[in-house]
Amino acid sequence: MASTAILQQKINFNDIKERTSYDIDKFIEKLYKCKPLNKKELKFLIEKAKEVFLKEDNCQFVPCPVTVCGDIHGQFYDLLELFKIGGKCPETNYLFLGNYIENGYYSLETVSLLLCLKVRYSNRIYLIRGNHETKEVSFYSCFYDECMRKYNGDPEIWKIFTDLFDFLPFTATVENKIFCLHSGLSPSIKLLDEISLIDRFKELKYDDILSDFLWNIPVEEEDCYGFVPFRKGAGYMFGEDVSHKFCQKNGLNMISRGHQCMKNGYEWCHKEKVCTIFSAPNYLYRCGNEAAFMEVNENMDIALYKFNQAPRRGEAQLMKKTFY
Repeated sequence: MASTAILQQKINFNDIKERTSYDIDKFIEKLYKCKPLNKKELKFLIEKAKEVFLKEDNCQFVPCPVTVCGDIHGQFYDLLELFKIGGKCPETNYLFLGNYIENGYYSLETVSLLLCLKVRYSNRIYLIRGNHETKEVSFYSCFYDECMRKYNGDPEIWKIFTDLFDFLPFTATVENKIFCLHSGLSPSIKLLDEISLIDRFKELKYDDILSDFLWNIPVEEEDCYGFVPFRKGAGYMFGEDVSHKFCQKNGLNMISRGHQCMKNGYEWCHKEKVCTIFSAPNYLYRCGNEAAFMEVNENMDIALYKFNQAPRRGEAQLMKKTFY
């Protein structure tokens, strides 16, 4: 029995030693070629990413200059197109507003590359949580299926990713002047300081404050004042008065968000207090929309850039869904 225990200890020690010797730069090189990491590599990456996200705040401060990007949705080659136009990290600083996975054919490669860049250049790239970075949405949409298909029916890969999603910050500010989040404001939060009191390290529920930031949406309807419950489903719509009051109370210039597909890649609302940015061109490979990103320079000047989809490739073998 004693010899068996000693052998087991040696096996565990060797496994730990192997996993701590991985080179993140080699991971990045591999992923830029759209080659997924193996299971051991992914486990190592996710543990390192957790260590990085643990140090970040619920409302993470982001210095300028920075390029703010909206949803990517697993459209890996369009992410590379974004980097081609906007510049690769770390030469360009980035803030992504969530929804790295789903719908596209390469959610695993997309989120893995962004996590590698985060681990390697933690002060050059910032990732916040989107509504698709949740257990329920990722299970019933495409991400669970993709994990199962690419890792021989092993659900552990999906599980370790969804555990990681609970570590992601869910808001950020650029120089305390641009409030950045995935979707919308919460009726329970009036001041930025209150965001730090929220416990984000838990499984998301639709009736909590964190969910508001991932699902609520601004609307331009003239008769919409304050927060109005959605006509169908959970969450709220909010009017122009809410955005203006929130910016005024917190000394903000504007709010930047993702979540919604925009035909021109971006759209202003609430008298240019809110800008929606969507960075997945030709969303779902059929919507025909442009994509965009927002550059904020050293003087806090804003420039919006649009781009179209990258050449499509490698789809034929990825079309068929596999269920386990």
